[in-house]
Amino acid sequence: MWRQILLGSAVLAMASSIHIAVLVGAIAVLPAIAGNVDSLSWPLIIAAFAAILLGHTLQVWIWALVLKAVKAIHALEDAVYFALVTSTTLGYGDITLGREWRLFGAMAAVNGLLTFGLSTAFLIEVFARSYG
Repeated sequence: MWRQILLGSAVLAMASSIHIAVLVGAIAVLPAIAGNVDSLSWPLIIAAFAAILLGHTLQVWIWALVLKAVKAIHALEDAVYFALVTSTTLGYGDITLGREWRLFGAMAAVNGLLTFGLSTAFLIEVFARSYG
């Protein structure tokens, strides 16, 4: 149990930090993309969405590679699929982790919940500022 919690916490912290770093990097770049536009800037929205997509994609790949590395899931495609459906909390249940890794899988879901909330707040702020 503690191995799952410690490793899961480390992966959660790393994946979330990378996601946050992508969004912070976008914050630095977005004003240059937006320019001095008085109305909604489509390039700004597209760039913000691309940053969010990049952050989530990196996060899914981090979880997938760790799942494969610890042999919780053996095939890379299955690991990516599991990480994706878990981070979105869709959880089809067609691929599951063994008892020795199920807490670890739940932490991937927590990671997804937190970063999707962050992404939503980020995108709302981008829209608010572009109408501002």
